Amino acid sequence: MISGANRGIGKAIAERLHQAGCRLSLGARDPDKLARDIAGSMDTGRVLIHPYEARDRNVANEWASATVEKYGCIDGLVNNAAIVHLFRAEDENEELLDEMWDVNVKGPLRLFRAAFPHLKDCGHGRVINISSLSGVRLNWPEVAGYAMTKHALMAFTHAIKFSGWEFGIRSTAICPAFVNTDMTLDVPGVSPAEMIQPESIAELVETVLALPNTASVTELPVNCLLEHSY
Repeated sequence: MISGANRGIGKAIAERLHQAGCRLSLGARDPDKLARDIAGSMDTGRVLIHPYEARDRNVANEWASATVEKYGCIDGLVNNAAIVHLFRAEDENEELLDEMWDVNVKGPLRLFRAAFPHLKDCGHGRVINISSLSGVRLNWPEVAGYAMTKHALMAFTHAIKFSGWEFGIRSTAICPAFVNTDMTLDVPGVSPAEMIQPESIAELVETVLALPNTASVTELPVNCLLEHSY
């Protein structure tokens, strides 16, 4: 299961895993567009497309049920769907923060809860949360709210590790800096060519999914710039 599969990182992950022979369940805000985009390039017999809106409280269970109905199991979940708004710590209007919290934190939480019984059954379930370097540090005050949600996603990744360890579930937060997607179009001072490419994140997802239960990587920072810590 891959959320936010319409474009950017999610689309690159879907393409990479399809090439690796995986059976895919793709969650998208615009499923019709995604179906058109993959027509002729993917084997539709091993691709399920399901509507996914992170703020919809019911969609997680519906999508997980549809996935199990088609494939009989769920052995991997990639929480990729996310949004970013500018929000400083001193801002009083919390509407944008609430929206980010709902999509970036509660969305992955609801999907994990829906998939958890099936991840336990397979004995080697994998949960990958596409976080951000903003989940382990903050260098711009304008993205304080976004960083708060990504820090929460990091804590959630560790919580999954403890909840699922005895059942063979392993969780990883991949934490990239700037990735060349629509979300970073307005980033000053860094060209698209200097940014991490979505295909590189997809390669890391494939690698983490293939790791054995005895090689758990919970946090994976990825940068394209030289920073003191990352």
